[in-house]
Amino acid sequence: MRRIAWLTDPHLSYVPPQASSEFLESLNGLPVDAIFLGGDISEASRLLLDLSELSARVHKPVYFVLGSHDYYRSSIASVRFQTAQLCARMPNLTWLNQAGVVELTTQTALVGHDGWGDGLQGSVEEAVPMNDELQIEELTSFDRHTLFAKLNELGREAANHLHRSLSAAVENYPNICLLTHVPPFREACWFEGAIASDGILARAVCAAAGAVIEQVMKGHPERQLTVLCGHTHSPGFAQVLPNVQVWTGAAQYGQPRVQRLFWVP
Repeated sequence: MRRIAWLTDPHLSYVPPQASSEFLESLNGLPVDAIFLGGDISEASRLLLDLSELSARVHKPVYFVLGSHDYYRSSIASVRFQTAQLCARMPNLTWLNQAGVVELTTQTALVGHDGWGDGLQGSVEEAVPMNDELQIEELTSFDRHTLFAKLNELGREAANHLHRSLSAAVENYPNICLLTHVPPFREACWFEGAIASDGILARAVCAAAGAVIEQVMKGHPERQLTVLCGHTHSPGFAQVLPNVQVWTGAAQYGQPRVQRLFWVP
């Protein structure tokens, strides 16, 4: 068995440098074998620095995905390129967009992808505006139709990756963890203690990823999947299938925290 620490949405760009360093140092002291980090780690101008410091201070494997804030004031293409280069130099950092199936134990595997709110849940007409379309190069200067076409494309990209990796994982492991930033199901998109409104669902659910998860896991009822996500800053739990449970993490700007410590068999 291995013990895991899961955190999401630390938003280190909102944390003073000294406090950020102390938080990262505290992660190294946790009685765990690995760290799962679920996106919105920082912002593009600080992301590489924060990931580098995380790698230096935490002397154990760190598996992570990115959230939309990690691309702020830059572009998706640039941040992805730089993140891939950084991980190539730092062997304890694994960005799950680049990984396939990660073996945690002989009984448990990890897969994951950033995900993106793709407009396939809720109502596009009621969709809430977000800073994403002001701060991320690929999403700026779009009308609503073009914006959601791009978001749908990003959702499909996540779904395609998860289809490959999850399909491979269920062939060899009875237990799978799936780390992502955006909730893949409506039932897991919590906001202030309840399921989010249609306007939020359109921006805060990666429905394409959820469809893939449902398809694969319905075909393998003997396998168990635990999904870990964040994005909405509101905690919750959903049992979306008999063999699929989804934990959504809490967050507050300026106050990074560990969500859960748990064992995997």
